[in-house]
Order: sequence, then structure tokens, then C-alpha cells
Amino acid sequence: MAENSNNNGNNNEYFEDRAGTEDARYHVVPHEEEGWAVKKEGQDQPESTHKSKSEAVDEGKRLAQESETMVYIHSDEGQIEEQENYKK
Repeated sequence: MAENSNNNGNNNEYFEDRAGTEDARYHVVPHEEEGWAVKKEGQDQPESTHKSKSEAVDEGKRLAQESETMVYIHSDEGQIEEQENYKK
């Protein structure tokens, strides 16, 4: 499922509300040094970094499934392209 949002201010508020809670979600995002990163909301450091987007997506999905939460997959420009829901 693709999701595009032009209202990033409101999205950031939702992300901040979930940060540090059991509802914190994972994001697969571009990373300046390593290529791609998997970040958890509320944490400054990535959970992991990867040379390819596909590796980062696989890891983000694994972590989200393990935590029974969601993963957001971002484009090269940082916009959300896709999301996967593993909540029960």
C-alpha cells in the first residue's frame, strides 16, 4: 500500500507521540553514510544500516513483525512510499 503525504508537519506530531512507546514504529530511510537505515521512532541512532534499500526493507519488516508494529518505507527523497502493518 503506497501512502504519500504532503502534510509532513502533522505526520511528525504523530511520530513524536509514539516515540519511546510500544507503538513506536520503524522507518526505512536514506542514510548519508551507509546508503539506507532502519530507524525506530524516538531514537537518534539507527537500529541498523545497509548498503541496499532491499536489505534495509527486509530488516525493517523483520523488526516490525517481531515487535508487532508497523514499518514505513521511504523513497530516496524521504517521502513515505509504502507501509506494512504487523499489529495483531
